[in-house]
Amino acid sequence: MKLISISSGKVLPLFGNHHPNYQSVASAIHKKSMSNLQNPKAVEINHLGVVGDEQADLSVHGGIEKAIYVYPSEHYAFWNELLARETKKHSSLEYGAIGENFTIEGLLETDVFVGDQLLIGELEFSVVKLREPCFKFNAALGYKGASKAMLQSGFSGWYLRVLKTGSLSAGASITLIPGPRNISIAAQNKTLLNRRNQKDLWE
Repeated sequence: MKLISISSGKVLPLFGNHHPNYQSVASAIHKKSMSNLQNPKAVEINHLGVVGDEQADLSVHGGIEKAIYVYPSEHYAFWNELLARETKKHSSLEYGAIGENFTIEGLLETDVFVGDQLLIGELEFSVVKLREPCFKFNAALGYKGASKAMLQSGFSGWYLRVLKTGSLSAGASITLIPGPRNISIAAQNKTLLNRRNQKDLWE
C-alpha cells in the first residue's frame, strides 16, 4: 500500500462564463498533481490538509474533519471506461481529477473503516467518513450521471483528519491501524445510496 500522488487545487469558476446558469459557481475540485512517482517532491501537510489547497464551500469540504480526500487509483479505469462510453469521447483522467488530495494504491473502501488510522510516511491520519458527491462532481467530469455512478459503484473515496503534520512525498508507504471497525466506508456508501434512492435525491 502506498501513496502515488499528492494533488491540490485553487478555487475557480467551475462552469466558466459560457454556462448560462452557473456562472458564479466556484469550486477547487480540479486538482493537479504536485508530487507523484515520476516527480516525488516533498509537500507540506498541516491540520487543514495540503498546504496551498483550497476549498470553495467549507461547509461540505475541507476543515479539520475533511482535511484530506483520499481516492484509490484502482478506480480510475472504471471512470475512464464509463466516461468514454457515456460521453463518446476518449477519457484518460489524470490523478487529482476526482478531486482527491491523495491518490493511493492497495487500499479500497471495503478495507477502510471509520476510526481507522493510516500511517503514511512519517505522518498520521484518522479516517472520518466517505465523500458524498454533488452536482459539482458531475460538472467536473462533464457527465450528469457521475455522482450517481460514484455511489452505485461504491467508489467514493474517504476523508482523513490529520493527526501528525509534516512533509510527505509520493511513494510513501501506507500502514493501516484498525480502529473500532464498526462501519466501513463501503457500508457508509451503501447507506447513503439507499437514502438517496428512497428520497430520489439525485442532482
